[in-house]
Amino acid sequence: MATSDIPVVFIHGLWIHSAAWKDWIDLFAEHGYSATAPGWPGDADTVEGTRENPDALNNVGIQAICEHYAGLIEAMPVKPIVVGHSFGGLIAQELLAHGYAAAAVAIDPAPIKGIKHLPFSQLKSGLPVLGNPAHKKGTVALTAKQFKYSFGNALSEEESNALHAAWTIPGPGLPLFEDAGANFSRNSPAAVDTHLAIRGPLLLTSGSVDHTVPLVVTKEAYELYRKHTSALTDFHEFEGRGHSLTMDAGWKDIATDVLDWLDSHATEIKAGADLALAPH
Repeated sequence: MATSDIPVVFIHGLWIHSAAWKDWIDLFAEHGYSATAPGWPGDADTVEGTRENPDALNNVGIQAICEHYAGLIEAMPVKPIVVGHSFGGLIAQELLAHGYAAAAVAIDPAPIKGIKHLPFSQLKSGLPVLGNPAHKKGTVALTAKQFKYSFGNALSEEESNALHAAWTIPGPGLPLFEDAGANFSRNSPAAVDTHLAIRGPLLLTSGSVDHTVPLVVTKEAYELYRKHTSALTDFHEFEGRGHSLTMDAGWKDIATDVLDWLDSHATEIKAGADLALAPH
C-alpha cells in the first residue's frame, strides 16, 4: 500500500467552513490522495447555508465533534490520515489517540488539556465568545475586525477581509468554554493521551505569529508528547505566518510541507493504518 492509497480527512476549525479546504483537496488529488473535508455536526453544505442557520450548531461541543468524525471514519474501508486546523487540530489528535487515524497533522491546534501557557493574544482572540457566558450554549460570528486580529494579523487588511467574507461561519461557543476550562475539569473532552507508545505519526505545526494559538502553546504541546512517548511526533514552525495559514495566499507552502512529511514517514503511516482501535 502506498501512502497515497490512504485517504485523507480534513477537519476545519472554529469559525471556518470546510469548503476552505478545497485547494488542499485539489492539491492532494494531484499527488494521488483521495481527500474529503466533511463539516462539523450542524454545518450546512455551504458557507451561506451555515450562516443562514447558525442555531444548528448550538451546544455542539468537542465530544460531539469527535464522535461525528469517528462515525464517518468507521464507515471508511481504510483508516485515514487526518489533517486538522485549529480546533480541527485538537480533534485530529483525539482521533489519532483513539486509533481512528493512520497519522495526524495538527496545524495551529487548539490547546489540549495540560497546556499551561495562556498568552494575551490567545485570550483576546477568545473574548468574542468567552466574554459572555451566554455564548456557551449558542453560536458567535466574528466581525471582520475580530477576524483580522485572530486570523489575519500577518495579512493585509484587504486579504484578511476577503477571507472573512469567503469562509467564515458562526461557531459554537461550547468548544471554547470546554477548552478554556480543560485544566480544571477531571473529565475534560480536551484531554488527549500523550503517553501512547503505539500510535500513528503526529505532526504539530505553528505559525510563528499566530494570535489565536500562539507558537509557545503548540511548542508546549509538542514537549508534552516528547516527554511522555517515543511514538513519532514532529514539530514544524512557519516563520511569519498567522492563524490564516491554511487558506491565505501562502497556503500551498503549508500544504506542500505536509505532503513532504507524509512522504517521508510512509512506512510509519502504513503501520499506523494497520493498528487496531484503542479503548475509548
